[in-house]
Amino acid sequence: MLIDLHAHAPLPGYYNQHSHWGPFFEKGDDGDIRLRVGDWILTLGSPERKAAVKAGKAPSLEEYFESWSNPQNRLAKMDAAGQDAQVLSVPSHIYMYWAEPEFTVPFATKVNDTLAEYCAGGEGRLYAWAHAPLDQPEAAAKELRRAVKEHGFLGLSAGGANFGGLEFDDPAMDPVWKALCDLDLPMFVHGYNQSVSWGAKANDDKYETTAIVGMQYDETRCFWYMVNGGVFDRFPDLKVYITHGGGYVPWQLGRLNQCNKNLDTTYNKKELVEYLPNFYFDLELHEKVMRQAMLDLIGADRLLYGSNFGGSDAVRHDLTEGLRISDEDLQKIRYKNALELLHLDPAKIGRARTAVAA
Repeated sequence: MLIDLHAHAPLPGYYNQHSHWGPFFEKGDDGDIRLRVGDWILTLGSPERKAAVKAGKAPSLEEYFESWSNPQNRLAKMDAAGQDAQVLSVPSHIYMYWAEPEFTVPFATKVNDTLAEYCAGGEGRLYAWAHAPLDQPEAAAKELRRAVKEHGFLGLSAGGANFGGLEFDDPAMDPVWKALCDLDLPMFVHGYNQSVSWGAKANDDKYETTAIVGMQYDETRCFWYMVNGGVFDRFPDLKVYITHGGGYVPWQLGRLNQCNKNLDTTYNKKELVEYLPNFYFDLELHEKVMRQAMLDLIGADRLLYGSNFGGSDAVRHDLTEGLRISDEDLQKIRYKNALELLHLDPAKIGRARTAVAA
């Protein structure tokens, strides 16, 4: 079995929600479809899409939306990738923490209801992370609880930093941590383009640095702020899954641990590395040698399978292929850790798929 916990779903149902922030899909003069959020325009795109545009075969907006809105299209791609199930999240570019407070709450509700409708057509193979207005923690906790209760969502999707000016170490975020602990569900952390909040200068981010480099930086900030801020001392059962190979955390773990001891002000009561059991990381790294290093350093018990499915830099081959690993640890990464973390019953995953195969 293979469960992908890092899969994006740009569904038409939650676009065109705000006159300024959108988010909007628009067709440019070159025929390509671009995402626009406020003043910011996403310039990243897959090689396949760029080739189609160059050949004059770019899809229309209607065709583009249809390709995403039909869950059967996703299931076919999952079959090709050998995936039994996915846990979907809203694309990070449209988290909307930077928008007006009166918009971020209803937008989160719209996102979660749209995701739930889409997953309902997924033949028992599609699940979702809840989106929440983390710029307003009390409202975020309420929306998280609703999404879990009404839709069966499996945890919280969150950016890595800057929630309308709040950070993860702020005690104002405690209602969110309490909700996650009460529900016994994890938080999925995925950085976002901070440049989206820059107003008229949103497109001054040369080479998409806040996305390509900044996401991992923000994901590392999540780890650093939560540990230094004493979040896990207040909520010892809180579980956090950081994607993109854990940002820079595994690769700078020793330095982070030593520097934590040198700080004048910290709130953690244990050594930094002792909080690793609160964290999970995925193998969304593009080099096999780095995935092997992650396995050797962190261990299979804390690793999950996440490919950035649907993203322009998604890893499109099997992330576990070629690893020096026992079969027991291999299955932990491919699905067993996910089953335990998310309280999933393997017998209920893809019953319709099994019936058709039989």
